[in-house]
Amino acid sequence: MIALLAAAVPATAIPTAAAGELPGGRANFVVSTGSLTTGSTSNWFRLGTYAFDAATGKVSTRMHVWEQTKPTQRTGIKVTPDSSCSSRDPKTTDKVRPCEIMTAGGFTGAPNDTRQGTYELGTQDGKQTVTITWSPTWTDKWSVDTQQGLARLNFVSSTRVNSGYGYGSNAALTDRRAMSSVKSHPGDLRYVGRGWTGGKASDVASSFAVGSFNACEMVTWCLTYLQPSSAKVCQASGGCPHYGGGTPANVSSLQYYLGRVNSGDRRDALWHWCTCLAMERNEPCYTGNSHVKPLLQILDDNGTFRGWVGVEGSFSTNGVRSSDMLAVFAQADWVA
Repeated sequence: MIALLAAAVPATAIPTAAAGELPGGRANFVVSTGSLTTGSTSNWFRLGTYAFDAATGKVSTRMHVWEQTKPTQRTGIKVTPDSSCSSRDPKTTDKVRPCEIMTAGGFTGAPNDTRQGTYELGTQDGKQTVTITWSPTWTDKWSVDTQQGLARLNFVSSTRVNSGYGYGSNAALTDRRAMSSVKSHPGDLRYVGRGWTGGKASDVASSFAVGSFNACEMVTWCLTYLQPSSAKVCQASGGCPHYGGGTPANVSSLQYYLGRVNSGDRRDALWHWCTCLAMERNEPCYTGNSHVKPLLQILDDNGTFRGWVGVEGSFSTNGVRSSDMLAVFAQADWVA
Protein backbone atom coordinates (compact mmCIF):
# COMPACT_ATOMS: atom_id res chain seq x y z
CA MET A 1 0.00 0.00 0.00
CA ILE A 2 2.83 2.32 -0.68
CA ALA A 3 1.38 4.89 -3.06
CA LEU A 4 3.56 7.93 -3.79
CA LEU A 5 2.18 11.43 -3.61
CA ALA A 6 4.32 14.23 -4.99
CA ALA A 7 4.21 17.44 -2.99
CA ALA A 8 5.76 20.79 -3.78
CA VAL A 9 7.39 22.87 -1.04
CA PRO A 10 5.68 26.30 -0.95
CA ALA A 11 7.89 29.22 -1.90
CA THR A 12 6.92 31.01 1.31
CA ALA A 13 8.91 28.52 3.42
CA ILE A 14 12.06 30.08 4.92
CA PRO A 15 14.51 27.43 6.17
CA THR A 16 16.52 27.90 9.35
CA ALA A 17 19.30 25.88 10.91
CA ALA A 18 18.03 22.99 13.00
CA ALA A 19 21.06 22.65 15.29
CA GLY A 20 20.20 23.78 18.81
CA GLU A 21 16.46 23.93 18.09
CA LEU A 22 13.57 21.50 18.35
CA PRO A 23 10.11 21.54 16.73
CA GLY A 24 7.99 23.52 19.16
CA GLY A 25 10.81 23.13 21.69
CA ARG A 26 9.99 19.42 22.12
CA ALA A 27 12.08 16.33 21.48
CA ASN A 28 9.74 13.33 21.71
CA PHE A 29 6.68 12.88 19.49
CA VAL A 30 4.03 10.23 18.91
CA VAL A 31 2.92 10.19 15.28
CA SER A 32 0.44 8.46 12.97
CA THR A 33 0.67 8.83 9.20
CA GLY A 34 -0.70 7.03 6.19
CA SER A 35 -1.63 6.92 2.55
CA LEU A 36 -5.40 6.31 2.34
CA THR A 37 -6.77 6.92 -1.15
CA THR A 38 -10.19 6.48 -2.73
CA GLY A 39 -10.18 3.66 -5.29
CA SER A 40 -6.96 2.10 -4.01
CA THR A 41 -6.60 -1.24 -2.24
CA SER A 42 -2.88 -0.65 -1.70
CA ASN A 43 -3.31 1.69 1.24
CA TRP A 44 -0.83 1.75 4.11
CA PHE A 45 -0.36 3.49 7.44
CA ARG A 46 2.10 3.71 10.33
CA LEU A 47 2.13 4.51 14.03
CA GLY A 48 5.17 5.24 16.16
CA THR A 49 7.58 7.78 17.58
CA TYR A 50 9.86 10.57 16.37
CA ALA A 51 12.86 11.52 18.54
CA PHE A 52 14.58 14.79 17.57
CA ASP A 53 18.19 15.60 18.51
CA ALA A 54 18.82 19.35 18.56
CA ALA A 55 22.59 18.93 18.83
CA THR A 56 22.88 17.09 15.51
CA GLY A 57 19.77 18.15 13.58
CA LYS A 58 18.85 14.47 13.23
CA VAL A 59 15.65 12.57 13.95
CA SER A 60 15.00 8.87 14.48
CA THR A 61 11.74 6.98 14.15
CA ARG A 62 10.42 3.64 15.38
CA MET A 63 7.21 2.70 13.59
CA HIS A 64 4.70 -0.10 13.30
CA VAL A 65 3.63 -0.23 9.65
CA TRP A 66 0.61 -1.98 8.11
CA GLU A 67 -0.04 -2.54 4.40
CA GLN A 68 -3.38 -3.41 2.86
CA THR A 69 -1.62 -5.70 0.38
CA LYS A 70 -0.25 -7.63 3.38
CA PRO A 71 -3.22 -7.75 5.77
CA THR A 72 -2.58 -8.94 9.31
CA GLN A 73 -4.86 -10.96 11.55
CA ARG A 74 -6.15 -9.53 14.81
CA THR A 75 -4.13 -10.52 17.84
CA GLY A 76 -4.82 -10.52 21.57
CA ILE A 77 -2.96 -8.24 23.97
CA LYS A 78 -3.28 -10.74 26.89
CA VAL A 79 -5.68 -8.44 28.76
CA THR A 80 -9.19 -9.61 29.70
CA PRO A 81 -11.47 -7.41 31.84
CA ASP A 82 -12.34 -8.85 35.24
CA SER A 83 -15.81 -9.36 36.70
CA SER A 84 -15.96 -5.82 38.10
CA CYS A 85 -16.12 -4.38 34.57
CA SER A 86 -17.49 -7.30 32.52
CA SER A 87 -20.19 -9.94 32.76
CA ARG A 88 -20.85 -13.40 31.36
CA ASP A 89 -24.60 -12.74 31.51
CA PRO A 90 -25.65 -12.17 27.85
CA LYS A 91 -28.62 -10.11 29.03
CA THR A 92 -26.57 -7.55 30.96
CA THR A 93 -27.12 -3.94 29.93
CA ASP A 94 -24.24 -2.24 31.74
CA LYS A 95 -21.13 -4.41 31.28
CA VAL A 96 -19.19 -5.78 28.33
CA ARG A 97 -18.45 -9.45 27.85
CA PRO A 98 -15.21 -10.83 29.37
CA CYS A 99 -13.24 -11.06 26.13
CA GLU A 100 -9.51 -10.74 25.57
CA ILE A 101 -8.82 -7.33 24.02
CA MET A 102 -7.69 -7.53 20.41
CA THR A 103 -5.48 -5.26 18.33
CA ALA A 104 -3.98 -5.13 14.84
CA GLY A 105 -1.47 -7.89 14.11
CA GLY A 106 2.12 -6.91 14.88
CA PHE A 107 1.35 -4.14 17.37
CA THR A 108 2.24 -6.27 20.39
CA GLY A 109 5.73 -6.84 18.96
CA ALA A 110 8.67 -4.62 18.11
CA PRO A 111 8.36 -1.84 15.50
CA ASN A 112 8.93 -3.14 11.98
CA ASP A 113 10.24 0.15 10.54
CA THR A 114 13.13 2.02 12.13
CA ARG A 115 14.98 4.76 10.26
CA GLN A 116 17.04 7.91 10.60
CA GLY A 117 16.65 11.32 9.03
CA THR A 118 17.55 14.96 9.22
CA TYR A 119 15.24 17.85 9.96
CA GLU A 120 15.13 21.51 9.08
CA LEU A 121 13.06 24.15 10.80
CA GLY A 122 11.50 27.00 8.87
CA THR A 123 8.71 29.56 8.90
CA GLN A 124 5.64 29.67 6.69
CA ASP A 125 2.87 32.23 7.05
CA GLY A 126 4.22 33.18 10.45
CA LYS A 127 4.18 29.61 11.80
CA GLN A 128 7.08 27.30 12.49
CA THR A 129 7.52 24.36 10.11
CA VAL A 130 9.65 21.24 10.26
CA THR A 131 10.74 19.36 7.14
CA ILE A 132 12.09 15.85 7.66
CA THR A 133 14.16 14.00 5.07
CA TRP A 134 14.27 10.31 5.86
CA SER A 135 16.70 7.70 4.62
CA PRO A 136 15.85 6.02 2.25
CA THR A 137 14.64 9.19 0.54
CA TRP A 138 11.29 10.34 1.82
CA THR A 139 10.30 13.86 2.83
CA ASP A 140 7.56 15.00 5.21
CA LYS A 141 6.61 18.57 6.07
CA TRP A 142 4.60 19.70 9.09
CA SER A 143 3.60 23.02 10.61
CA VAL A 144 4.02 23.29 14.38
CA ASP A 145 1.61 24.68 16.97
CA THR A 146 2.44 24.96 20.65
CA GLN A 147 0.60 25.47 23.90
CA GLN A 148 1.83 25.13 27.45
CA GLY A 149 3.55 21.79 27.78
CA LEU A 150 2.77 20.38 24.33
CA ALA A 151 3.57 20.76 20.62
CA ARG A 152 1.32 19.60 17.78
CA LEU A 153 2.42 18.61 14.28
CA ASN A 154 -0.06 19.56 11.54
CA PHE A 155 0.39 17.65 8.28
CA VAL A 156 1.37 19.85 5.30
CA SER A 157 2.84 17.58 2.61
CA SER A 158 4.81 14.42 1.94
CA THR A 159 6.33 12.42 -0.87
CA ARG A 160 4.81 9.22 0.53
CA VAL A 161 1.71 9.84 2.69
CA ASN A 162 -1.43 11.98 2.46
CA SER A 163 -2.42 12.38 6.11
CA GLY A 164 -0.81 12.55 9.51
CA TYR A 165 -1.08 13.61 13.15
CA GLY A 166 1.62 14.17 15.74
CA TYR A 167 2.11 15.48 19.27
CA GLY A 168 5.32 16.05 21.19
CA SER A 169 6.68 16.99 24.59
CA ASN A 170 9.82 16.49 26.63
CA ALA A 171 8.31 13.57 28.55
CA ALA A 172 10.22 10.35 27.90
CA LEU A 173 8.73 7.99 25.33
CA THR A 174 9.00 5.25 27.96
CA ASP A 175 6.60 7.19 30.21
CA ARG A 176 2.89 6.38 30.19
CA ARG A 177 -0.20 7.10 32.27
CA ALA A 178 -2.30 4.51 34.06
CA MET A 179 -5.86 3.84 32.94
CA SER A 180 -7.09 5.60 36.08
CA SER A 181 -5.53 8.81 34.73
CA VAL A 182 -7.01 8.15 31.29
CA LYS A 183 -10.51 7.73 32.73
CA SER A 184 -10.22 10.85 34.89
CA HIS A 185 -9.32 13.09 31.95
CA PRO A 186 -11.68 16.08 32.16
CA GLY A 187 -14.20 16.26 29.30
CA ASP A 188 -14.51 14.38 26.04
CA LEU A 189 -11.66 13.93 23.60
CA ARG A 190 -12.09 15.09 20.01
CA TYR A 191 -11.48 12.65 17.16
CA VAL A 192 -10.10 13.91 13.85
CA GLY A 193 -8.88 11.55 11.19
CA ARG A 194 -8.86 10.18 7.69
CA GLY A 195 -10.68 6.90 7.23
CA TRP A 196 -11.06 4.36 4.43
CA THR A 197 -13.81 1.80 3.92
CA GLY A 198 -15.82 0.51 0.99
CA GLY A 199 -13.14 1.80 -1.37
CA LYS A 200 -13.58 5.41 -0.28
CA ALA A 201 -11.36 7.67 1.81
CA SER A 202 -12.85 10.56 3.77
CA ASP A 203 -12.10 12.93 6.64
CA VAL A 204 -13.95 12.20 9.87
CA ALA A 205 -14.57 14.21 13.05
CA SER A 206 -16.38 13.11 16.22
CA SER A 207 -15.98 12.96 19.99
CA PHE A 208 -14.85 10.23 22.38
CA ALA A 209 -16.27 10.13 25.93
CA VAL A 210 -13.46 8.39 27.78
CA GLY A 211 -15.09 9.33 31.09
CA SER A 212 -17.98 6.98 30.28
CA PHE A 213 -15.71 3.93 30.53
CA ASN A 214 -15.75 1.67 33.59
CA ALA A 215 -12.58 1.06 35.58
CA CYS A 216 -11.61 -2.54 36.23
CA GLU A 217 -10.82 -3.17 39.89
CA MET A 218 -8.38 -6.07 39.50
CA VAL A 219 -7.14 -5.69 35.92
CA THR A 220 -6.45 -1.99 36.47
CA TRP A 221 -4.78 -1.54 33.08
CA CYS A 222 -8.15 -2.00 31.35
CA LEU A 223 -11.29 0.12 30.81
CA THR A 224 -14.61 -1.01 29.33
CA TYR A 225 -17.86 0.54 28.15
CA LEU A 226 -21.11 -0.99 26.92
CA GLN A 227 -22.77 1.62 24.72
CA PRO A 228 -26.49 0.84 25.24
CA SER A 229 -27.67 1.49 21.71
CA SER A 230 -26.90 3.05 18.35
CA ALA A 231 -29.20 4.51 15.73
CA LYS A 232 -26.64 4.19 12.92
CA VAL A 233 -24.79 0.89 13.34
CA CYS A 234 -25.59 -2.60 14.67
CA GLN A 235 -28.81 -2.64 12.66
CA ALA A 236 -30.73 -5.42 10.92
CA SER A 237 -29.60 -3.99 7.58
CA GLY A 238 -25.96 -3.91 8.70
CA GLY A 239 -25.21 -7.56 9.31
CA CYS A 240 -27.58 -8.37 12.17
CA PRO A 241 -30.78 -9.61 10.50
CA HIS A 242 -31.94 -11.62 13.53
CA TYR A 243 -30.85 -9.54 16.52
CA GLY A 244 -29.87 -6.03 15.40
CA GLY A 245 -31.66 -2.73 15.67
CA GLY A 246 -35.06 -2.90 13.99
CA THR A 247 -35.62 -6.59 14.74
CA PRO A 248 -37.86 -7.90 17.55
CA ALA A 249 -34.72 -8.38 19.68
CA ASN A 250 -33.57 -4.83 18.81
CA VAL A 251 -30.00 -5.19 20.13
CA SER A 252 -27.91 -2.26 18.86
CA SER A 253 -25.38 -2.02 21.72
CA LEU A 254 -21.61 -1.85 21.23
CA GLN A 255 -18.86 -3.47 23.26
CA TYR A 256 -15.87 -1.13 23.88
CA TYR A 257 -12.54 -2.23 25.37
CA LEU A 258 -9.44 -0.16 26.11
CA GLY A 259 -6.27 -1.80 27.39
CA ARG A 260 -2.58 -1.32 27.93
CA VAL A 261 -0.33 -3.15 25.48
CA ASN A 262 2.99 -2.60 27.26
CA SER A 263 3.91 -1.08 30.63
CA GLY A 264 7.21 0.33 29.34
CA ASP A 265 5.97 2.57 26.53
CA ARG A 266 2.93 4.51 25.24
CA ARG A 267 1.07 1.63 23.52
CA ASP A 268 -2.66 1.10 24.17
CA ALA A 269 -5.35 -0.80 22.24
CA LEU A 270 -8.97 0.17 21.53
CA TRP A 271 -11.30 -2.62 20.40
CA HIS A 272 -15.03 -2.43 19.70
CA TRP A 273 -17.82 -4.37 17.98
CA CYS A 274 -21.59 -4.71 17.79
CA THR A 275 -23.09 -7.10 20.34
CA CYS A 276 -25.58 -8.37 17.78
CA LEU A 277 -22.78 -9.55 15.47
CA ALA A 278 -21.60 -12.00 18.13
CA MET A 279 -25.21 -13.05 18.73
CA GLU A 280 -25.67 -13.80 15.04
CA ARG A 281 -22.73 -16.22 15.31
CA ASN A 282 -23.80 -17.58 18.71
CA GLU A 283 -20.42 -16.72 20.19
CA PRO A 284 -19.56 -14.75 23.35
CA CYS A 285 -16.72 -12.75 21.79
CA TYR A 286 -17.00 -11.57 18.21
CA THR A 287 -14.44 -13.17 15.92
CA GLY A 288 -15.44 -11.38 12.73
CA ASN A 289 -14.62 -7.96 11.34
CA SER A 290 -14.30 -6.05 14.61
CA HIS A 291 -12.66 -2.62 14.94
CA VAL A 292 -9.02 -2.78 16.13
CA LYS A 293 -7.29 0.53 16.78
CA PRO A 294 -3.66 0.64 17.96
CA LEU A 295 -2.99 3.79 20.02
CA LEU A 296 -0.05 5.77 21.45
CA GLN A 297 -0.61 8.00 24.46
CA ILE A 298 -0.04 11.74 24.15
CA LEU A 299 1.67 13.15 27.26
CA ASP A 300 2.60 16.79 27.87
CA ASP A 301 5.78 18.04 29.55
CA ASN A 302 4.26 17.37 32.98
CA GLY A 303 3.36 13.82 32.00
CA THR A 304 -0.36 14.60 31.90
CA PHE A 305 -2.49 12.41 29.63
CA ARG A 306 -3.86 14.43 26.68
CA GLY A 307 -5.23 11.73 24.36
CA TRP A 308 -3.84 9.45 21.69
CA VAL A 309 -2.66 9.28 18.11
CA GLY A 310 -3.75 6.08 16.46
CA VAL A 311 -4.57 4.03 13.42
CA GLU A 312 -7.26 1.52 12.56
CA GLY A 313 -6.08 -1.70 10.96
CA SER A 314 -9.30 -3.69 10.75
CA PHE A 315 -8.55 -5.97 7.83
CA SER A 316 -11.63 -7.91 6.80
CA THR A 317 -11.74 -11.54 7.88
CA ASN A 318 -13.54 -12.48 4.64
CA GLY A 319 -10.54 -11.49 2.52
CA VAL A 320 -12.47 -8.83 0.60
CA ARG A 321 -10.28 -5.75 0.73
CA SER A 322 -13.17 -3.34 0.09
CA SER A 323 -14.53 -4.48 3.46
CA ASP A 324 -11.41 -3.34 5.30
CA MET A 325 -11.81 -0.51 7.82
CA LEU A 326 -8.69 1.66 7.93
CA ALA A 327 -7.86 5.03 9.49
CA VAL A 328 -5.17 7.44 10.64
CA PHE A 329 -6.27 9.74 13.46
CA ALA A 330 -5.77 11.79 16.58
CA GLN A 331 -8.08 11.47 19.57
CA ALA A 332 -7.09 14.33 21.84
CA ASP A 333 -8.17 17.37 23.82
CA TRP A 334 -6.34 19.72 21.42
CA VAL A 335 -6.84 19.16 17.69
CA ALA A 336 -6.54 21.30 14.59
